[in-house]
Amino acid sequence: MSAHIDIGQDSGRQKVTIDLEELLATRLLVQGNSGSGKSHLLRRLLEECAGQVQQVVIDPEGDFVTLADAFGHVVIDGAAYSPREIEALAGRVRQHRASVVLTLDELEVEQQIRCAALFLTALFDAPREHWYPALVVVDEAQMFAPAAAGEMSDETRRLTLSAMTNLMCRGRKRGLAGIVATQRLAKLAKNVAAEASNFLMGRTFLDIDMQRAADLLGMDRRQAERIRDLQRGQFLGLGPAISRRPVAVNVGPVRTGGRSGGGGLLPLPEADGDAMEALLTDRLAEAVSDTGIRRPPPAPRPAVDIEQALRAVPPLQLAPKPVPLTDVTPSAPKPAAPPEPAMPAASAEDVVRELALSEGATFRPATALFRDFAIRCRQQGVASAQIDLARFRRMFAREIGGFSRLEGALRDRVEAMIAGVDDDVLAPYLAMLVAEVLREPMPDEEELARLYGSSSPSRIRRLLDHLERNGLIVVREEFGGERVITVPGLPDCEGTTKAA
Repeated sequence: MSAHIDIGQDSGRQKVTIDLEELLATRLLVQGNSGSGKSHLLRRLLEECAGQVQQVVIDPEGDFVTLADAFGHVVIDGAAYSPREIEALAGRVRQHRASVVLTLDELEVEQQIRCAALFLTALFDAPREHWYPALVVVDEAQMFAPAAAGEMSDETRRLTLSAMTNLMCRGRKRGLAGIVATQRLAKLAKNVAAEASNFLMGRTFLDIDMQRAADLLGMDRRQAERIRDLQRGQFLGLGPAISRRPVAVNVGPVRTGGRSGGGGLLPLPEADGDAMEALLTDRLAEAVSDTGIRRPPPAPRPAVDIEQALRAVPPLQLAPKPVPLTDVTPSAPKPAAPPEPAMPAASAEDVVRELALSEGATFRPATALFRDFAIRCRQQGVASAQIDLARFRRMFAREIGGFSRLEGALRDRVEAMIAGVDDDVLAPYLAMLVAEVLREPMPDEEELARLYGSSSPSRIRRLLDHLERNGLIVVREEFGGERVITVPGLPDCEGTTKAA
């Protein structure tokens, strides 16, 4: 069995190969702007070495699931499993040497990052007897190893950086060969990129990315201009598994395709304006009110439904209290106790209210809150199928913002004012609006931070600036260091909150 795989041809139409055994020991970095052919290159590499080495693909966009049809890869849907199950699956992947694609496209970005980090960490922590050679391909690696802190939490960033660093720095002794692909070298953590000894650089235009690529390839500034002139599907390759000198590679064809939309032109539909408007608006109200499940449920798994098992347990039957032997005198029958009044059935709003009152609720991700909401609804027998994540976020924001404190005409007036406010800023804006309507002091910055789910004073200042730019509030600075906030559209009433 040959240990060299064909990835394409050079400018002289000579075959360019990658030494697979050397690649397992020295790792690979692929860089290219969107549309440069980066995913095509990864697919070519995976197809050519399929059957020769185990492959594990971290796929945030679901592009590589088609490998399952042609090469027998197992597709693992990250959204269908719990964190504990993801870790257990990774252990079994190493044990049985299965080639898999972990697809994350059904998850939000931060959940994608956490799922991939848990999976990679479990691969790395496998027992020594399972340290078989495997290629671990991470597409869009700048998401999982960011050079700077972004919108993700500090805990998630530490978790994912640790997983990616272990893969690229210490994975070789455990048989893991990292192949990381990124659109922007400047956005990829340097300690992750620096551990690769092989490079395939595609087209890039930004100077900062071009300079980093030239540094990795050992090229001067003038030579680096070649990177800007590369065509789609062309890469500059360098490294012990590819070539000792930079070589231009035209990537060869592939046998499978991605699920992304095509980039070619298609003829537009021939419907005129009225016909197209009818297509867009036909039965629109019915479509909006449709409560059917939009995404097919995952295949059933043998795991036990804990909630169902708990509900199936019969109530504990207490033994009857024994009657003392001395008490043998018959007594008159006691009058029947009046029936207890039936407790009113809980509603979805009641469940949201319970969540809003729980400690630290506003600092939890919306997806985690929504999962908790769905579980509580099932436990209390509350119908919640008609409530999706977007509607739940709005219900939760209204609850913590104090909307339930309003009654009558005030409630209707506030309802109209918040109709077009974005979900992520609704809670703090609503709290200020309710305070002004009820003639109460404005919430201070600490309370606004809690409602916004942040502990950063600078974020609250940016929030107030954003609300003011959108005409939702008016902020006036006082000489005493206090900030006066007024909500337009209501009777004159001012509230103050101390400046940071």
